[in-house]
Amino acid sequence: MTGSEVPPSFRLAYVPGVTPTKWVRIWNERLPGIPLNLIGVPAAEAFDMLRGGGADAGFVRLPVDRTDLSAIPLYTETTVVVVPKDHVVAAVDEVSAEDLADDIVLHPLDDVLGWERLPGRPAIERPATTADAVELVAAGVGLLVVPQSLARLHHRKDLTYRPVSDAPESRIALSWPQDATTDLVEQFIGIVRGRTVNSTRGRPPAPAPAQPKRKPSDKGGAQRKPAAGKSPRSGAGGPKGGKRGKPRRRS
Repeated sequence: MTGSEVPPSFRLAYVPGVTPTKWVRIWNERLPGIPLNLIGVPAAEAFDMLRGGGADAGFVRLPVDRTDLSAIPLYTETTVVVVPKDHVVAAVDEVSAEDLADDIVLHPLDDVLGWERLPGRPAIERPATTADAVELVAAGVGLLVVPQSLARLHHRKDLTYRPVSDAPESRIALSWPQDATTDLVEQFIGIVRGRTVNSTRGRPPAPAPAQPKRKPSDKGGAQRKPAAGKSPRSGAGGPKGGKRGKPRRRS
């Protein structure tokens, strides 16, 4: 390797709430010689990172601008409301947006749900981040509606969460630049889609193994054809077999 050559690697971005551990483990098992580098990125900055070449692919939140990015939707998250453990919501299994009408519902600037109409009463100011909003919930300022993965990411012992039945949902997708669908990107797409290690998609087919030449042998060689006019049976064409007796004397 010369000084100008860089060993191959795969850069994978992921937004808060996504846990790529399973896919990274499979990558390391199948391609141990190619490091996978994880890059955490805020949801609002993920697309610019992909377009700018800062990552080869990334786990992002839909929608994705398909003009220059490809995307494979993966799963939809449950939306939950984060509340103090002594809040009345903690006593039920599920709530609706209407159930939150009398509460202050915080709306952080990095919200990923894209509300048309936020439930509850608005706070005086919007928190800068979801992490800040969680701190305000713990202080008793209001409630917070987020994807379940973000509630888990910012978990606190004094808070809990419950599903919201009619809230918007967030969908996670794998995305990458359309003009940079490299072999390594294809490999990672195969892992995410659950293709087996023997799948040929995204990889050139392996050349067929050369057939070994058959060596001639004394015992396994081809049999000779019998000469024309002779039977293949043993003794054919020659005198009849059997013992020859002595001639009898004439009396």
